[in-house]
Amino acid sequence: MAPVIHIVRHAQGYHNLNQENHWLPDPDLTELGMTQCEELNKCFPYHDKITHLVASPLRRTIFTCQFSFAGEVKSGKKIIALPDAQEISLYPSDVGSDLAPLKKEFGDLVDFRLVSEGWNLKTPESKNYPEPRKLEARARSARLWLRDLVKEAGDDAHIVLVTHGGIVHFITEDWTGMRPERGRFSLYITLILLT
Repeated sequence: MAPVIHIVRHAQGYHNLNQENHWLPDPDLTELGMTQCEELNKCFPYHDKITHLVASPLRRTIFTCQFSFAGEVKSGKKIIALPDAQEISLYPSDVGSDLAPLKKEFGDLVDFRLVSEGWNLKTPESKNYPEPRKLEARARSARLWLRDLVKEAGDDAHIVLVTHGGIVHFITEDWTGMRPERGRFSLYITLILLT
Protein backbone atom coordinates (compact mmCIF):
# COMPACT_ATOMS: atom_id res chain seq x y z
CA MET A 1 0.00 0.00 0.00
CA ALA A 2 1.14 3.57 -0.62
CA PRO A 3 2.16 5.66 2.39
CA VAL A 4 -0.42 8.19 3.59
CA ILE A 5 -0.01 11.59 5.23
CA HIS A 6 -3.10 12.80 7.07
CA ILE A 7 -3.03 16.60 7.28
CA VAL A 8 -5.10 18.10 10.07
CA ARG A 9 -5.71 21.80 10.62
CA HIS A 10 -5.62 22.55 14.34
CA ALA A 11 -8.89 22.78 16.26
CA GLN A 12 -10.37 26.16 17.18
CA GLY A 13 -8.11 28.36 19.27
CA TYR A 14 -9.04 31.55 21.08
CA HIS A 15 -7.44 33.56 18.28
CA ASN A 16 -10.14 32.19 15.92
CA LEU A 17 -12.95 33.85 17.88
CA ASN A 18 -12.32 37.41 16.72
CA GLN A 19 -9.72 39.70 15.16
CA GLU A 20 -8.70 41.19 18.53
CA ASN A 21 -7.64 37.73 19.74
CA HIS A 22 -4.97 37.55 17.04
CA TRP A 23 -2.92 39.56 19.54
CA LEU A 24 -2.97 36.68 22.06
CA PRO A 25 0.42 34.94 22.12
CA ASP A 26 0.35 31.23 21.21
CA PRO A 27 -3.25 30.76 22.45
CA ASP A 28 -5.00 27.72 23.89
CA LEU A 29 -7.81 25.75 22.31
CA THR A 30 -11.36 26.88 23.07
CA GLU A 31 -14.02 24.60 24.50
CA LEU A 32 -15.27 24.09 20.95
CA GLY A 33 -11.70 23.28 19.92
CA MET A 34 -11.56 20.55 22.57
CA THR A 35 -14.88 19.19 21.28
CA GLN A 36 -13.47 19.20 17.74
CA CYS A 37 -10.53 17.12 18.98
CA GLU A 38 -12.91 14.65 20.64
CA GLU A 39 -14.95 14.41 17.41
CA LEU A 40 -11.86 13.83 15.26
CA ASN A 41 -10.70 11.21 17.74
CA LYS A 42 -14.06 9.42 17.41
CA CYS A 43 -14.41 9.61 13.62
CA PHE A 44 -10.82 9.21 12.41
CA PRO A 45 -10.82 5.78 10.72
CA TYR A 46 -7.10 4.95 10.79
CA HIS A 47 -6.05 5.07 14.45
CA ASP A 48 -4.74 1.51 14.22
CA LYS A 49 -2.49 2.40 11.26
CA ILE A 50 -0.79 5.57 12.56
CA THR A 51 2.99 5.24 12.53
CA HIS A 52 3.99 8.84 13.36
CA LEU A 53 2.47 11.95 14.91
CA VAL A 54 3.90 15.29 13.75
CA ALA A 55 2.79 18.80 14.72
CA SER A 56 3.80 22.41 14.36
CA PRO A 57 5.45 23.50 17.63
CA LEU A 58 2.66 25.97 18.41
CA ARG A 59 0.63 24.97 21.46
CA ARG A 60 -2.72 24.66 19.66
CA THR A 61 -1.35 22.18 17.14
CA ILE A 62 0.36 20.11 19.82
CA PHE A 63 -2.86 20.09 21.88
CA THR A 64 -4.92 19.17 18.79
CA CYS A 65 -2.57 16.27 18.09
CA GLN A 66 -2.48 15.17 21.74
CA PHE A 67 -6.27 15.11 22.16
CA SER A 68 -7.31 14.02 18.66
CA PHE A 69 -4.89 11.08 18.76
CA ALA A 70 -5.07 10.42 22.49
CA GLY A 71 -4.85 6.65 22.18
CA GLU A 72 -1.66 6.85 20.15
CA VAL A 73 -0.12 9.33 22.61
CA LYS A 74 -1.22 7.22 25.58
CA SER A 75 0.40 4.15 24.01
CA GLY A 76 3.73 6.01 23.92
CA LYS A 77 3.86 7.57 20.46
CA LYS A 78 5.66 10.89 20.76
CA ILE A 79 4.53 13.95 18.85
CA ILE A 80 7.39 15.19 16.66
CA ALA A 81 7.50 19.00 16.63
CA LEU A 82 8.24 20.25 13.08
CA PRO A 83 9.12 23.99 13.03
CA ASP A 84 8.66 24.30 9.26
CA ALA A 85 4.95 23.52 9.79
CA GLN A 86 4.34 26.66 11.89
CA GLU A 87 1.79 29.26 10.81
CA ILE A 88 2.64 32.02 8.37
CA SER A 89 1.56 35.38 9.85
CA LEU A 90 3.25 37.87 12.16
CA TYR A 91 0.31 38.08 14.58
CA PRO A 92 1.33 37.10 18.14
CA SER A 93 -1.20 34.25 17.91
CA ASP A 94 0.87 32.78 15.07
CA VAL A 95 4.25 33.10 16.75
CA GLY A 96 5.13 30.09 18.88
CA SER A 97 6.37 30.07 22.44
CA ASP A 98 10.05 29.79 23.26
CA LEU A 99 11.49 26.29 23.47
CA ALA A 100 12.08 26.11 27.25
CA PRO A 101 8.44 26.83 28.21
CA LEU A 102 7.22 24.36 25.56
CA LYS A 103 9.48 21.63 26.96
CA LYS A 104 8.26 22.40 30.47
CA GLU A 105 4.59 22.32 29.43
CA PHE A 106 4.66 19.18 27.27
CA GLY A 107 7.54 17.21 28.75
CA ASP A 108 8.04 13.77 27.26
CA LEU A 109 4.88 13.90 25.11
CA VAL A 110 6.73 15.85 22.44
CA ASP A 111 10.00 15.21 20.66
CA PHE A 112 11.56 18.68 20.29
CA ARG A 113 14.82 17.56 18.64
CA LEU A 114 14.03 19.51 15.44
CA VAL A 115 13.22 22.69 17.39
CA SER A 116 16.12 25.01 18.16
CA GLU A 117 16.29 28.23 20.13
CA GLY A 118 14.93 31.04 17.96
CA TRP A 119 12.70 28.69 15.93
CA ASN A 120 9.86 31.17 16.43
CA LEU A 121 11.63 34.29 15.13
CA LYS A 122 9.79 35.96 12.27
CA THR A 123 12.08 38.90 11.63
CA PRO A 124 12.68 39.94 8.01
CA GLU A 125 16.07 38.17 8.11
CA SER A 126 14.65 34.87 9.39
CA LYS A 127 13.51 31.97 7.22
CA ASN A 128 10.08 32.21 8.89
CA TYR A 129 9.31 35.75 7.74
CA PRO A 130 6.00 35.62 5.82
CA GLU A 131 7.05 36.48 2.29
CA PRO A 132 6.17 34.14 -0.60
CA ARG A 133 9.73 33.05 -1.42
CA LYS A 134 10.46 32.11 2.20
CA LEU A 135 7.08 30.43 2.70
CA GLU A 136 7.59 28.32 -0.43
CA ALA A 137 11.08 27.33 0.77
CA ARG A 138 9.80 26.42 4.23
CA ALA A 139 6.94 24.37 2.76
CA ARG A 140 9.37 22.57 0.46
CA SER A 141 11.59 21.82 3.46
CA ALA A 142 8.57 20.39 5.33
CA ARG A 143 7.63 18.24 2.32
CA LEU A 144 11.18 16.90 2.00
CA TRP A 145 11.31 16.13 5.72
CA LEU A 146 7.97 14.30 5.48
CA ARG A 147 9.20 12.44 2.39
CA ASP A 148 12.27 11.26 4.31
CA LEU A 149 10.10 10.19 7.25
CA VAL A 150 7.90 8.19 4.87
CA LYS A 151 10.95 6.53 3.30
CA GLU A 152 12.17 5.56 6.77
CA ALA A 153 8.73 4.30 7.85
CA GLY A 154 8.04 2.24 4.73
CA ASP A 155 5.11 1.61 2.41
CA ASP A 156 2.58 1.17 5.21
CA ALA A 157 3.33 4.55 6.82
CA HIS A 158 0.38 6.58 8.07
CA ILE A 159 1.70 9.92 9.27
CA VAL A 160 -0.45 12.59 10.91
CA LEU A 161 0.64 16.20 10.46
CA VAL A 162 -1.24 18.72 12.58
CA THR A 163 -0.59 22.20 11.24
CA HIS A 164 -2.22 25.53 10.34
CA GLY A 165 -4.61 26.75 7.68
CA GLY A 166 -2.17 29.12 6.04
CA ILE A 167 0.96 26.97 5.72
CA VAL A 168 -1.04 23.91 4.62
CA HIS A 169 -1.69 25.60 1.28
CA PHE A 170 2.04 26.05 0.73
CA ILE A 171 2.81 22.49 1.85
CA THR A 172 0.17 20.90 -0.39
CA GLU A 173 0.36 23.53 -3.16
CA ASP A 174 -3.44 23.37 -3.15
CA TRP A 175 -5.13 26.77 -2.96
CA THR A 176 -8.72 25.45 -2.98
CA GLY A 177 -10.73 26.91 -0.14
CA MET A 178 -8.11 29.55 0.65
CA ARG A 179 -9.58 32.52 2.46
CA PRO A 180 -6.65 34.91 2.79
CA GLU A 181 -8.50 37.08 5.26
CA ARG A 182 -8.97 34.09 7.60
CA GLY A 183 -6.22 31.65 6.63
CA ARG A 184 -8.82 28.89 6.74
CA PHE A 185 -8.73 25.46 5.20
CA SER A 186 -10.65 22.29 5.83
CA LEU A 187 -10.08 20.60 9.21
CA TYR A 188 -8.87 17.31 7.83
CA ILE A 189 -7.52 16.18 4.48
CA THR A 190 -5.57 13.09 3.52
CA LEU A 191 -2.73 12.95 1.03
CA ILE A 192 -1.79 9.63 -0.45
CA LEU A 193 1.82 9.69 -1.51
CA LEU A 194 2.54 7.95 -4.75
CA THR A 195 5.99 6.43 -4.64
